[in-house]
Amino acid sequence: MSASLPLDSFAATSRDLRVDALEVRVFPNQSEMAAAAAFVAADCLNAAIAHRDEARAIVASATSQVQFLAALTAVADVDWSRVTLFHMDEYLGVSADHPASFRRFLREHVTGRIQPRALHLIGGDAPEPLKEIARYQALLEAAPIDLCCLGIGENGHVAFNDPPVADFDDPHTLKLVQLDEACRRQQVGEGCFPTIADVPQYAYTLTVPALCRAHRLVCVVPERRKAVAVRDALRGPIASSCPASILRRQAHATLFLDAESAELIG
Repeated sequence: MSASLPLDSFAATSRDLRVDALEVRVFPNQSEMAAAAAFVAADCLNAAIAHRDEARAIVASATSQVQFLAALTAVADVDWSRVTLFHMDEYLGVSADHPASFRRFLREHVTGRIQPRALHLIGGDAPEPLKEIARYQALLEAAPIDLCCLGIGENGHVAFNDPPVADFDDPHTLKLVQLDEACRRQQVGEGCFPTIADVPQYAYTLTVPALCRAHRLVCVVPERRKAVAVRDALRGPIASSCPASILRRQAHATLFLDAESAELIG
């Protein structure tokens, strides 16, 4: 796949709209959605590399991102040796080799395919969580983030900012949060854990402002199970009851949907 493919080539298959400041693009299927989102993400990385010889990006770790990450890592003309990658959340107390670890997910779906300059990972099983927060926060804040590739959870969360803990004015960059039941049930439904009792109750997450500070936001949300969250994000109030609604205030964001995830927005 080449990022030289013009974005207009996707226009024939997408339905585009704007909700407040947010650009929304709806595609007939997940593969076309993933390809279009990968083009935009790759273009952002290439622009940053051209401007200052490096790029810094945050990527989400979730089953909903698998096709998008496959398309992005297949882009032929991104110089990954100039790209530093971060992830946005991790379960507290989970080792890097645990089947549900986001560090393991990124090794399988990103660094198993491309070789970035660096991949900075949150140590979910670090012995001193507050020191781990300080360490990772310093890495994130060392320079601007060019790109944030995120999704939306079934409860409307972004990263692990579930409705009970999401704060649109959060002063922190990375914090520990308690996961709500809907979020933990989603992890079981996605096959990450066998039962809800096995899902950790706490996790590290980048905060809402930390995600939104990226120069460009690419939000990729496929599948019918996300349709209610997408409707609430786009048609409900901008409020922490649906954390993803904050995207409507981000003129630098594009939300990519497939026909299933968009079926309730009209």
